[in-house]
Amino acid sequence: MSPRLILALAVVIVVPSGLVVARWIVQPAPVPLPVAEGASGRATTDAARRKHREDFFGGNPERDIRSGQEMKPRW
Repeated sequence: MSPRLILALAVVIVVPSGLVVARWIVQPAPVPLPVAEGASGRATTDAARRKHREDFFGGNPERDIRSGQEMKPRW
């Protein structure tokens, strides 16, 4: 076998394998959101997503953020 043939076969095997592994690492399987029991349909999924977003981005509703003190630089 010639060295060029061996190199070509190695490239044909290694490059696609590397691309498959990279895609598997970069793009993992999606994690399903929890769905309420006894409910079905898209509306439930939308409601679960809305609740998840509100819980994540909502913050503490009892904390007063409107009359807070501004942060000032230390210099």
